[in-house]
Amino acid sequence: MEITCTRCHQTIQAENCYCPSCGLPQLVYAPDGAPGQALPERLNEPVRDASSVDWKPGLRAALLLAIPAGLLSSGLSPVGVLGLFWMAAAAAWAVVLYVRSQKPAWITIGAGARIGLVTGLLAGWLAFSISGGTLFVERYMLHQSSQIDGEWKSRVDTSQQLTQQWTAGMNTADAAQAQATKTQIQNFMLTPEGHAGFESFGFSINAIFLLFFAAGGGALGARLLARNRRPEI
Repeated sequence: MEITCTRCHQTIQAENCYCPSCGLPQLVYAPDGAPGQALPERLNEPVRDASSVDWKPGLRAALLLAIPAGLLSSGLSPVGVLGLFWMAAAAAWAVVLYVRSQKPAWITIGAGARIGLVTGLLAGWLAFSISGGTLFVERYMLHQSSQIDGEWKSRVDTSQQLTQQWTAGMNTADAAQAQATKTQIQNFMLTPEGHAGFESFGFSINAIFLLFFAAGGGALGARLLARNRRPEI
């Protein structure tokens, strides 16, 4: 005889003590007056809390998806500009791979976000290691420092032109003060220390956005799986 789970509405065999889809314990009935029967040993098997994460399979799934996401998000990738998308997608798939091996077969949004965050940390570390290594090789081994510095100076000059346009509508005193401040910043940006500092700051901001999207992708993956497994109210 088959019965239906009260939570996910999946079909269950009458002798099953747990729902194979969501892990909900099932009631076992005995006829009136019949002697009690020994319950199967698997009734005593623990069912994992959906809000917790078993990090051994979780790290395995995160690492498996972090490698391609890190490669696609690195400076060597022709589609590296879509790094935020790759991070979110990798985190969501990491949650899917993790959930497939778990009971219950769904996890909470918070647990999914934690798996996504770990996936983003691993992928981000790989992406920036590749990008930084590429810059080092280009500057010191391929002797392209003059080209790199020229591109950086062009970006600084473009920023200077935008500032001049912005200060054009200001009064003379304020415009002169703003221009003097911008000149000091520009001179600092053209130094080796300034170049390294601004590039590091840009990497840090990008890393924050990557982690944010990775956590969001993991949470979204967990939400979609939970909606498919649990009944609509």
